[in-house]
Parts: sequence; C-alpha cells; structure tokens
Amino acid sequence: QVQLVESGGGSVQAGGSLRLSCIVSKDDYPNNCVGWFRQAPGKEREGVASVHTGGGYSLYADSVKGRFTLSRVSAKNTVTLHMDLLKPEDTAMYYCAATTGPRDLQYCKFADFTSWGPGTQVTVSS
Repeated sequence: QVQLVESGGGSVQAGGSLRLSCIVSKDDYPNNCVGWFRQAPGKEREGVASVHTGGGYSLYADSVKGRFTLSRVSAKNTVTLHMDLLKPEDTAMYYCAATTGPRDLQYCKFADFTSWGPGTQVTVSS
C-alpha cells in the first residue's frame, strides 16, 4: 500500500482557484503513477487527472481539461493539482491515488490505481 498525504482543498466561489498537493512515500514515488480522483455525494468516484512521475505523461478527464493542471516536484515526492476556473459541479471529496510501481513510462489509466489517500473536501459555491 502506497502512503499518500493530501493537503489543500477548502471552499471557494465559482471562477476561483485551489491547489491540492499529495506527498507520496519516498520509495513509491519514482516511476509510478499518481493521480487525483473525486467523488460527489450520490455519485461514483471518477478520475480527474493522472501523471507518470518518471516522464510527465499527464492525463485529464474531459470535464477538467483546460482548467486543471498537474505539476510534480520530484525532490519532494509531491504531485500538485492546480484547479482554476472552478465550477459548482467540481464540488466533491478529492482523493490522491497511486499505482503499485514501478510502471512503464506511459499514460496512467484511471482504472489502474490501487492506493488511496484519506481525501480532502473541495466546495465551490455559485
């Protein structure tokens, strides 16, 4: 099980920005897939964005393309989700996730994730 520590989140008005950061256990960070998922009340969990820590292959859900961006700081084993132009429909519990590495250098599919952080709430008001 990969250890994941999330921070960030909170409440913001529509059109605003938030950042979510995920610290991955040091031994599990290299050449692995790290991503963010979200789950709104009454809905299934969905993949938001993913990145391969070794090569920066990034993948985004259609609903967040052009608004959300992932960044990596390898020296800190950290992946950050930058969320801009937030909408009320982005309101959800957000979870950092990781696969069990190492992984081949390629796009990271949402279905491949197996470890989850405790989650952090994002609330966007209209």
